[in-house]
Amino acid sequence: MSTLRIAEIFGPTIQGEGALIGEPSVFVRAGGCDYRCRWCDSLHAVDSAFRHEWAAMETEEVWARVHALSGGVPLTVSLSGGNPAIQPFGPLIALGRAAGYRFALETQGSIARDWFAQLDMLVLSPKPPSSGEMVDWATFEDCLIAAGDGPKRVMKIIIFDEADYAFAREAAARYHALPLFLQPGNHTPPPPGAEDGEIDLDGIMQRMHWLTERTLADQWFTPRILPQLHVLMWGNRRGV
Repeated sequence: MSTLRIAEIFGPTIQGEGALIGEPSVFVRAGGCDYRCRWCDSLHAVDSAFRHEWAAMETEEVWARVHALSGGVPLTVSLSGGNPAIQPFGPLIALGRAAGYRFALETQGSIARDWFAQLDMLVLSPKPPSSGEMVDWATFEDCLIAAGDGPKRVMKIIIFDEADYAFAREAAARYHALPLFLQPGNHTPPPPGAEDGEIDLDGIMQRMHWLTERTLADQWFTPRILPQLHVLMWGNRRGV
């Protein structure tokens, strides 16, 4: 088996965003990321300042924790980060699926892995201009190829402004076969070392209204527009 760097394992809680919003899940949040998005809301799983908090766990240890948290009842395990594609999650997915669990993974599409094909859902979240990162569409395409026809594949894009909206339109035209979810950005991540972070609730709702009105005015009826439900309920707290 493999050793994994884990920022946190928690749940069951509800999935707060995207295609599985509201679904009971256990979360395995990997430590480490190849991106540094300006508005990252999970810096504790990204920034090297938190590296000392990440646990080195064998695959069997991670699986035992997931199994204990769920009470042995098969549910969805959400692999997130950071960027979980950095790490070898294939053996964990194989263990869990053999026991009837389902696996979803969210990644920016910057690293392709052959074990993507073992997932039940692959959420690709290319980062828009407001992130400060640049998308390598060739590698993004490699991720889709690696997944093949195994998992359900969807695309989720965070939106803060007009430039992000234009980016989303272009991405949707490029990958029109992927179900698309748009999410207004959460602009106030926790400060370094903080457990909780205040949220810009007014800003989130203003962006939600603007994004809804913008897509409807354009008669762009393809995407689903959803907030981060967990942020509205609990703010930027960890472990929810």
